[in-house]
Amino acid sequence: MKFLSEFRDPALVERLVDELHKVARGEWTLMEVCGGQTHSLVKNGLMELLPPGVRMVHGPGCPVCVTPVPLIDLAVRLVLEHGATVFSFGDMLRVPGTAHSLAQAKAAGGDVRVAYSPLEAVQFAQANPTRQVVFFAVGFETTAPANALALVHAHRLGLRNFSLLASQVLVPPAIAAVLSDPASRIQGFLAAGHVCTIMGLDEYAPIVDRFRVPIVVTGFEPVDLLHGILMTVQQLERGEARLENQYARVVRPEGNPDARRVLREVFRVADREWRGIGVVPQSGLEVREEYADFDAKVRFGLEDAPEATDSGCIAGLVLTGQARPTECPHFGTTCTPLTPVGAPMVSSEGACAAYHHVALSPVQLVRGGRHG
Repeated sequence: MKFLSEFRDPALVERLVDELHKVARGEWTLMEVCGGQTHSLVKNGLMELLPPGVRMVHGPGCPVCVTPVPLIDLAVRLVLEHGATVFSFGDMLRVPGTAHSLAQAKAAGGDVRVAYSPLEAVQFAQANPTRQVVFFAVGFETTAPANALALVHAHRLGLRNFSLLASQVLVPPAIAAVLSDPASRIQGFLAAGHVCTIMGLDEYAPIVDRFRVPIVVTGFEPVDLLHGILMTVQQLERGEARLENQYARVVRPEGNPDARRVLREVFRVADREWRGIGVVPQSGLEVREEYADFDAKVRFGLEDAPEATDSGCIAGLVLTGQARPTECPHFGTTCTPLTPVGAPMVSSEGACAAYHHVALSPVQLVRGGRHG
């Protein structure tokens, strides 16, 4: 398949790995921001192919993982206390709240439904005018335009029974927060290609200039990731810090102007709580006052509570690259995908879930040879 099979080509992987081993002389710690990139690195055994001095750590780029406990609690309250029908993407259902997950709320008789698109929730609201319908809008800049369009569509239909519970977060402030932490040892970043498909590249240049770290926008296939790592290491070895676009076949510098326009129409930037990390300034999207009738917090009079403490979960350390999932005392014992203690074990993009999957299944190395 064009733009897919060639980016899994073992011969290209071999060449990139050989070049990395030739280039890498220093000790470098790089972070891939996106959970999808983490899963590709782990599933394909790419970290085992890297030079000894190149270390990959995993970032906060899993939107389900960083959704704070109080927002899960609000979604559960909408179901159990307000009798709302809550639609959500499937990953969110098993993420633990303070007392219940959405899956447990559903088991208790609440109306919780899995959606593949926010428009399904709009259509349900249109067909069921006596029910209050809420879409739990979780995601980074990648999902935000679709969620914004669903709200615009509901507004145009004149629906009075549809609203969003917004948990939209932004990647660049998260990178800046990681770098601002005195404990951070990150020297370069692989930025998420799908986010930049929407937002373009402009937001990353100030981070490169401020912190003097390379940022390379990268795709998700093995060749994409290894090429992005090589580009980052080449910069570090030369003492450079630049913004580069490895994913140029998809990402344009200006991003998607139409998608950015609808985001500006529906959402405003605000401070946001991140699970296990705390408040990251200007890192979230809230529904604008012009659309307040479609904001579930406003409609139901909900207020955020302070972040609850996860019972022994080290999600914050995992999400900021300061610990690997296997360093958590709960990993693979009390915390598994069926009995998660924290969100990174639940999501299909969570680092803990990726490591747990590999612990149960052999790693599929995409190439052999002397580095395999």
